[in-house]
Amino acid sequence: MLDLLKIRGEIDEIDEEIVRLFERRMDKSRQVAEYKIATGKPVLDKKRELEKIAVLKSLADTDFSRHGIEELFTQIMAMSRKLQYRLLVKNGKPETLNFNKVERLKTKNSKVVYAGVPGAYTHEAMMKFFGEDVDHYNVITFRQVMEEVQQGKADYGVLPIENSTAGGVTDVYDLLMDFDNYIVAETAVKVNHALLSIPGAKLSDIKSVYSHPQGFMQSSEFLEEHPEWSKISTTNTALSAKKVIQMNNKSNAAIASITAAKIYGLQVLQEHLNVSNINTTRFIVISKTNIFVEGAVKVCVSFEVPHATGSLYEMLSHFIYNNISMSKIESRPVPGQNWKYRFLVVIDGNVENTEIINALQGIAAEAESVKILGCY
Repeated sequence: MLDLLKIRGEIDEIDEEIVRLFERRMDKSRQVAEYKIATGKPVLDKKRELEKIAVLKSLADTDFSRHGIEELFTQIMAMSRKLQYRLLVKNGKPETLNFNKVERLKTKNSKVVYAGVPGAYTHEAMMKFFGEDVDHYNVITFRQVMEEVQQGKADYGVLPIENSTAGGVTDVYDLLMDFDNYIVAETAVKVNHALLSIPGAKLSDIKSVYSHPQGFMQSSEFLEEHPEWSKISTTNTALSAKKVIQMNNKSNAAIASITAAKIYGLQVLQEHLNVSNINTTRFIVISKTNIFVEGAVKVCVSFEVPHATGSLYEMLSHFIYNNISMSKIESRPVPGQNWKYRFLVVIDGNVENTEIINALQGIAAEAESVKILGCY
């Protein structure tokens, strides 16, 4: 009979030896970093790492051991790189992430653009953040908002980024990567969908309902009570309200906000249509200048990874190693490249934090491309 306590004791001795060897290995990594700091050589030498792992695998006797050794030394080399990145940052390479800190956003005498029509939730978010007296105007599409800000026609733009029920607004994610604009702030608006029609209409008069597809989805339980109604999609909830007042027919209704009812002179037939009574949409404020407000608590970054086993984990491990919390991750296909993806990640902190600089320095060196989308 094998003695379990004796076996565990021997394992403890081996583990202690592994710890000593690991610390010795990291000390050598520190010396390598000092050499690279002095000579300007890059931290990552992928060819060297692959050759080294192939040699170490050849020393193993079984397939199980070969696979385990590959995994073990991939992690050891990754930790070695992270130590080197940390030392590079500590020695001032780089010192910052090229963002400029401001005490507050300059909103006085600013011009703001948003997508949609008056009464849309984006319009409501714009007024909530900037105030009702701000100089503002609207355009039709999210892309136009990006273009107006990038061309300097507007100082800020307001766009929806995520709904607590429907999820992320993927078109906006893609535009953030396509344009050189930056997220500088965010705000949130609680969604309260209502059924609106022209004055004098009753619930029994309704035959057709207009709204954005998300408005329908978020009001699905209410709509299931009226299966006889035709559902007609529009590009915006407030646009549906505008359409209903223009048609001036008691048989038509819109699912939109109370604000839209006030703006277009519609009657509220029923409030609180949402499936979720905590349904909230987050909106971002964008600027063409790479600034962040003192005390910012989030950084949004996108990156593309090689199409290889473990590549996403290797990127995210930089956050783990630097004790950075990640609050969001989204994947988006890379345009024109089948089965290739870029990732959008939101992390806690700001671009002055040493830990953030460490992590993004490592990702920048190892990802195929990186873009910091904002600090807010």
